[in-house]
Amino acid sequence: MKIALPSRQDLIDDHFGHCEYYTVFTVDDDKKEIVNKEDIPSSEGCGCKSNIAQTLSEMGVKVMLAGNMGDGAVNVLNNAGIEVFRGCSGNVTEVAKQWLAGTIADSGESCHEHEHGCHND
Repeated sequence: MKIALPSRQDLIDDHFGHCEYYTVFTVDDDKKEIVNKEDIPSSEGCGCKSNIAQTLSEMGVKVMLAGNMGDGAVNVLNNAGIEVFRGCSGNVTEVAKQWLAGTIADSGESCHEHEHGCHND
């Protein structure tokens, strides 16, 4: 199984749609340990209009651990079979380990202020 985190300098990027890259961790079958880490370049454009959800889904990503994210991006990721946990912050490896330990829950908060037009169609 794989989990993805929108990243900037090995930290959770607070704005999903404009991250530098996605850190993708492969975890063992028991969901206890990280067995691989890779960085995937961010797509052009904002997250909700890019093909990143499909790309990550095709790679086997099942979970997105993110900071802020609009409802449009959450829906696109959910429709691609990726469960979203918002409200994450800090070092990507530490956040991934917290998720493996079962200590991360979705904040339920969505980002409603977007200057890039994702929600103004």
